[in-house]
Amino acid sequence: MGDQHVPESVPPLSGPRETDGASEAGLAYDPQAVEQKWQRLWASEGTYQVDASDPRPKAYVLCMYPYPSGAAHQGHVRNYTFGDLNVRYRTMQGCAVLSPFGFDSFGLPAENAAIKTGIHPREFTDARIEELKQSVVALGAVYDWRREVRSHDPSYIRWGQWIFVRMLEAGLAYQAEAPVNWCPGCQTVLANEQVLADGTCERSGDQVVRRELRQWFLRITEYADELLEGLHQLQWPDRVKTMQRNWIGRSEGVQFALEVVDHPDIELTVFTTRPDTGFGVTYAVVAPEHPLLSALTTTEHRRQVDELLQQVAHLSDIERQSTEGSLDKRGTFTGSYVLNPFNGQPVPVYVADYVLMGYGTGAIMAVPAEDQRDWDFAALKGLDVVRTTQPPEDWEGQAFTGTGVKVNSGFMDGMSVEQAKVAALEWLESKGIGVRKVNYRLRDWLVSRQRYWGCPIPVVHCPSCGTVPVPDDQLPVLAPDDVEFLPTGESPLARHDTFRDTTCPACGGAARRETDTLDTFFDSSWYFLRFCDPQDDRRPFDPALTQRWMPVDQYIGGIEHAVLHLLYARFFTRVLVDLGLAPVEAREPFARLFTQGMIRMDGSKMSKSKGNLVAPSRYFDSVGADALRLFHLAVAPPAEDVDWTDQTDEVIAGWSRWISRVWRLATGQAGSGGTKPNEAEDRRLRHFTHRTIQKVTSDLDRWSYNTAVSALRELANACYHNLGTPDAPSAVALDEAVDALVLLLAPMAPHVAAEAWQVRHGDHVHARPWPVADAQLARDETVTLVVQVNGKVRDRIEVDPTIGQAEAELLAMGSERARAHMGTEPPVKVVVKPPRLVNFVVRPH
Repeated sequence: MGDQHVPESVPPLSGPRETDGASEAGLAYDPQAVEQKWQRLWASEGTYQVDASDPRPKAYVLCMYPYPSGAAHQGHVRNYTFGDLNVRYRTMQGCAVLSPFGFDSFGLPAENAAIKTGIHPREFTDARIEELKQSVVALGAVYDWRREVRSHDPSYIRWGQWIFVRMLEAGLAYQAEAPVNWCPGCQTVLANEQVLADGTCERSGDQVVRRELRQWFLRITEYADELLEGLHQLQWPDRVKTMQRNWIGRSEGVQFALEVVDHPDIELTVFTTRPDTGFGVTYAVVAPEHPLLSALTTTEHRRQVDELLQQVAHLSDIERQSTEGSLDKRGTFTGSYVLNPFNGQPVPVYVADYVLMGYGTGAIMAVPAEDQRDWDFAALKGLDVVRTTQPPEDWEGQAFTGTGVKVNSGFMDGMSVEQAKVAALEWLESKGIGVRKVNYRLRDWLVSRQRYWGCPIPVVHCPSCGTVPVPDDQLPVLAPDDVEFLPTGESPLARHDTFRDTTCPACGGAARRETDTLDTFFDSSWYFLRFCDPQDDRRPFDPALTQRWMPVDQYIGGIEHAVLHLLYARFFTRVLVDLGLAPVEAREPFARLFTQGMIRMDGSKMSKSKGNLVAPSRYFDSVGADALRLFHLAVAPPAEDVDWTDQTDEVIAGWSRWISRVWRLATGQAGSGGTKPNEAEDRRLRHFTHRTIQKVTSDLDRWSYNTAVSALRELANACYHNLGTPDAPSAVALDEAVDALVLLLAPMAPHVAAEAWQVRHGDHVHARPWPVADAQLARDETVTLVVQVNGKVRDRIEVDPTIGQAEAELLAMGSERARAHMGTEPPVKVVVKPPRLVNFVVRPH
């Protein structure tokens, strides 16, 4: 990858100390001069470069590597500001922080651009990378650029292909005919996770259709249980863990056979998690792809079934699972019946699009009394409804899905739902009809794409030897440059004779090279491991180095990756550990996850595809990066979405004015402290200073960045209080407060903090240790004890923060205001929570 540790946009310094621009006390603050100075300095001195030999405790902080679509937008700014704050904060706390950066540089936009403009995807992508890199550097975000990874780099392709071959050898990669999601806009196959709930492509917005194609898959389903169990140990948002649990979709139940009337040679197998509802089965439904559908369809119903199959052929799984659309048009009678094993009654068999072949057995027993979709379908088709769980007396709904006593259920009558589940399962097993079964919603990961701009799949198809992996010494397999880009849905590689036609590595005979490329999520499932050892030319990464740095201590990215990248990466690392390629420390790759809120404009997510971007460069060139960073930190809690409005520019300008205010304070332009101690004012300011250190530290630890910035504004106000008057604090107390302000500000607004500290002390603020509060000085001299009577505030008393329970109760009891509402009888109960609350519970009088 060459010498990439200093981005092209940041020329090195001639020396470690610059004094240009605003670094001379007395001058107005010049954000452009200061920010460019420090960005050059951090790059040239390698301030944030770390090596495995560093004796400090490690911290691996990583923002999800971006797709390079061009210059940064405000979503990037928000993400990288949070990440940079973490890097600088942990460094000042004494950690060796690994902070790499890279680019998820394969993908559809570059190839679509080639189709439209004729510009080669590599040229298009490299130009976008430089634009994004310049934006990131201009933001002041610091990275160890020596570790830069680009997924389209031949060295990264080589080791990605090498990993694929290891998976193929282990039986974890395979090829199979399968119905797939086809996006006509992107002209390629999509994984289920890339299809939105309305059946459209997440990238192009086109309606996804179904096609039968021979595709490559990875056996992620073999790790389903472990992927579920591993979620318990992760410090991730509950929302993300819930999304992964639901996507994996583990369900325990029973699989049993239904006899087909007049077809003694076949049985219809169904799966259910509610065997207790067996007596309520009044019909069965099979998926349109079910292998028994043809045998189940009678002559008189063949036309209606065929019409339904034609209708379903272009629908995606997501559309078929939708609750929208008329159920009457989504299912039809096959003409056959099966016997309900619980009561021996024949029930009709329907075919409907909302039953999927990929889940369970592709057939369901329908219990309309306890499933609303079954109820709606039964109502349309005039089918019976039999309740097997007694709903509450005031129940006015249709299907009842709650718990209750079993009714109309034969041997299960009177049981609870849970008791009946066990009884029904044991009954089915005793009759030899059913077996316990665990099913999953998760499907194997479809990884092949019919596109050019991706990592070629390293296999050869030989008429004699079958599918043969490309030998390691012939990797990487690189796509040729001289291809023709056409919007045909076929990979340009399939039309390139020199690439496609090859020889078999095993027998030397004529063979055909695989022309599909890998899903870009394959690339993003291990890049964080390559960051640990990016220049290794003997293996994907050194296990010893990954053991030093993994897992990622803090991962930062969008919620939209919950069941895509984040799930795939967890599967990938487990495979690598099991194959002996990665250490156990990498099994769960991301110990702690934070998902930031998105930036919206006019109600939509700010993105290039929507054309509603606000370029950060306009702020870099005017108010400076620090002002923009402070806006993103202060505007809302980091996990919440933010609306970009007409007032946003003025808010950012306000942060620029505040930075100038801090600059004047730090450089003495706002005034100085007194030459003699001022006991009262010094005590007030020192207390405020150390309390702020406590609060900001706590806020940063719990990602409450907006309140941390607010605390710094209050500290700055406290420093300005009485400045230039006879009541000013002493210079010693003021200097302590201003130093604390600059140190606490350093991870948030790094440029002004670095410049101010250099003016004040001559060295580098980001090399200083994080300030530690003096607990005694931070302790409030008094706190307010609230006295309540029956929960209503009756008095407030200033007390010592260390007051004990008995003393607090005695003091509250002596309150005349409280006594006036207590009557003559002793309190029934006294709740004492020193030093904040005493509540007397008394009888009404």
